[in-house]
Amino acid sequence: MDDSDQLNGGSNDPLKAARAMRRAMLGDAYVDGMTADAAPVAAEFQDYITSMAWGVWARGGALSPRDRSLLVLAMTAALGRMEEFRLHAGAMPQTGVTDDELDELLFQIAAYCGAPASLAARREVRAMRAARAASGEGA
Repeated sequence: MDDSDQLNGGSNDPLKAARAMRRAMLGDAYVDGMTADAAPVAAEFQDYITSMAWGVWARGGALSPRDRSLLVLAMTAALGRMEEFRLHAGAMPQTGVTDDELDELLFQIAAYCGAPASLAARREVRAMRAARAASGEGA
């Protein structure tokens, strides 16, 4: 069983595995908040997003959750999607990405995506670390 199997509960049902992976990475409170919409299309939309975005995390393969996390952080920074960058940076403890690795990733983002993308990501990292310190969570 690889890291992905452990995080997705080892499910053979792709949507069930994707749901488990999403909860393992982002936590119950976030997922429950995102899936609480009672609109008729909301459940179908959430299942689609979950199977598409989190199914790739749950599929196993040559990339570990840590590798996937670093890729998502880099891609969301490159696209300027700081709300997603923030969300995935907050999931670092679950994926095994360290603060030092995130700091190094910011240099890669600067080199390949430009200073504005890396500076925006750096602001998010600084805010995340300040919130962590204020709440008494470790590094």
